Amino acid sequence: MVKVDIDLLSEEELIELNQKVIARLRFLREMRSHVQMLDYRIGERVGFRPPGQPEVHGTLTRYNKKSVTVISDSGQQWRVHPGLLFKVNAARPEQANNGKGPVVVFPNKSGR
Repeated sequence: MVKVDIDLLSEEELIELNQKVIARLRFLREMRSHVQMLDYRIGERVGFRPPGQPEVHGTLTRYNKKSVTVISDSGQQWRVHPGLLFKVNAARPEQANNGKGPVVVFPNKSGR
């Protein structure tokens, strides 16, 4: 490991070093999120516990840069860090599709 005596750096060099450290930390955080995302598949049933609210169950619909998008059973869209998710094994009755593969039924906005 290379040791750098930051007391010898100018203000400009310290700012540049700070920017590099922040970029590296962001990269490492994104990589951890990405690895956690790989534990889940699009269309999979998941759950999470938002602070101060009851547990939410829904379907994972999209991978984002640092989070995933989950459509809850009530039709709400949530962006959730993958580290907060857990798998939900019980399928909802309206998701049964007679063995024709993974099909997810989303409620429409009118509630029908």
